[in-house]
Amino acid sequence: MSGPLAVVGAGAWGTALANAAARAGGGRVLLWGRNPDAMAVLAATRTNERALPGVELAPEIEPTADAAAVGAASAVLLVVPAQAVRGALAGLGSVLAAPDLPIIVCAKGIERGSGAFPCDIVAELCPRAVPAVLSGPSFAADVARDLPTAVVLASAKAGLARKLAARLSGPALRVYHGTDVRGVEIGGAAKNVLAIACGIVAGRGLGESARAALVARGFAELARFARAHGARAETLMGLSGLGDLVLTCGSAQSRNFAFGEALGRGEVPATAAAGKLVEGAFTAPVLVDKAARAGVDMPIAQAVAAILDGAITVNEAVDMLMMRPLKAEA
Repeated sequence: MSGPLAVVGAGAWGTALANAAARAGGGRVLLWGRNPDAMAVLAATRTNERALPGVELAPEIEPTADAAAVGAASAVLLVVPAQAVRGALAGLGSVLAAPDLPIIVCAKGIERGSGAFPCDIVAELCPRAVPAVLSGPSFAADVARDLPTAVVLASAKAGLARKLAARLSGPALRVYHGTDVRGVEIGGAAKNVLAIACGIVAGRGLGESARAALVARGFAELARFARAHGARAETLMGLSGLGDLVLTCGSAQSRNFAFGEALGRGEVPATAAAGKLVEGAFTAPVLVDKAARAGVDMPIAQAVAAILDGAITVNEAVDMLMMRPLKAEA
């Protein structure tokens, strides 16, 4: 692919992906952030101490706050939170107007208010671009430290997905490719909500048996929702579905799990987040609303949304789930 790769968003995940792309040997990588002062510091120090302390930028990475530079990219990795996708695209405006420009969404969530998936927002605001999504079981710190990680990249254009996966794959990051964009998006969004539930179980001290049951039944919910929205079964069983669910439902490195764990210990949502962005907290009510509209039963996600809304307590949620009518496993 000619032209540099651009990473929009200089947080932990954006920095880690920029380093991974540089190590893949595909040439220059632009790391764009909107704060000129912060990007100047990053260019001078070559370390993102706020987001990824101790991780040095690869020589091929060029930190910049110049939006025009992004316009020269052969592909754009959009590494901002799901609720910021619309603002980021609107802010870059005509810079992303090149025909057939691949814009790869690296967010895991659903937009509040509109209920739109991130790739739908790309299609709306950048109609000449080709939306794609990158997701899977991955922590920024692991990728930044060159620990073996596998993710999946999906685009409706199979050939493009294959090319982009090859461009990003390197010694420690293996990128699979596919065409089930919606399935990959749903896996990333729904697992964040379920990770909050697993964190609540851990924080409440309900035991590993309860957590295992929740993961299994949560995955059944995720699968029902995904199938109702046209996703493929093999996608759900892959990295962006089951793989990401297993990672985030069992590790305090996950912000969603840590947030849920704090809720389980009795903290309120405002303090449980500890000042960090928790994607699942934004996604939960939207996921539940979309499930209801599609006629999909998601009792665990409903319980998480109700806890976050203050409608029920954690103990009430546990009782509600345990007292549901018995039925065949499906």
